[in-house]
Amino acid sequence: MSPSVSLRTVLASASLAPVLRNGAATSGLVHLDFVNVQPVHDAFTPMIMDQPYDLCELAIVSCLQAIAADRAIVMLPVVVASRFQRRCLIAYPPRGVPAPGDLAGRRIGVRAYTQTTGMWVRAHLSEDYGLSTPTMQWITQEPSHVEGYSDPAFVRCIGKHSSLLDMLRAGDIDAAILGNDLPTGDEFAPVIADAATRDQAWWQEHCFMPINHMMVVSREISRRNPAAVAAAYELLKKARELNVPPQGTPDPLRIGFEALREPLLWIIEACLEQQLLSRRLTFDEVFGPAADILGRSAA
Repeated sequence: MSPSVSLRTVLASASLAPVLRNGAATSGLVHLDFVNVQPVHDAFTPMIMDQPYDLCELAIVSCLQAIAADRAIVMLPVVVASRFQRRCLIAYPPRGVPAPGDLAGRRIGVRAYTQTTGMWVRAHLSEDYGLSTPTMQWITQEPSHVEGYSDPAFVRCIGKHSSLLDMLRAGDIDAAILGNDLPTGDEFAPVIADAATRDQAWWQEHCFMPINHMMVVSREISRRNPAAVAAAYELLKKARELNVPPQGTPDPLRIGFEALREPLLWIIEACLEQQLLSRRLTFDEVFGPAADILGRSAA
């Protein structure tokens, strides 16, 4: 028998997408109709604005901004991508690699001020070196995925006239933050030389990896067919169970409300400090709609 509900789905997660696409994890209640969007962040603005997808990967900063703006999405307690972020801050050695503690007043490029990798790097610069976000000059190429959000005054959006890497080569910026497009090879160097050591210590202290992307559903599908949303959640759990890392090692995937309580509250505070949110969201405000569908004890 074919599944009764097909959900238009955008999911690029290297951990979850393959087992869902190849049938290693299946459901008799829902079928995920995958839509290929490359790069995946090109799906974020449409999902927030118009919900062309039923189920979609979405950066957590954009999730929180969308919830604060009452956009028609529901965030599920499903992390689909995490990574350690300190290595994502790079410089161009021929023009000098600034010491992390000397970045005040320097020009740092990032695709968008709201990019989640940028949020994490700024949070780490504050934690590790006492650098307040407004003391640095933030040069960006794109606005927020959430219409209505305005970048703070210390951010300058210049558009996509040059790539961040070309801007580094030309000396137009002193450092840059890149995510999935982080270059390999020796041409560029990390600004935080001991990034791996600091990331490991951070993980041991906080017991979670820095979260990049969550899964969201459209508010319309959650109201019209909450059973399908619950079935999709169970399917994502099945896929996650096929990707459990060895005990005692960093886990890029997290599922469940309580598993996400501390990470979410940490991220909300970082977003407030960086003026990514204008007010403090509560845990129930963020996850209440999903809890109404999944049950508040969902794990």
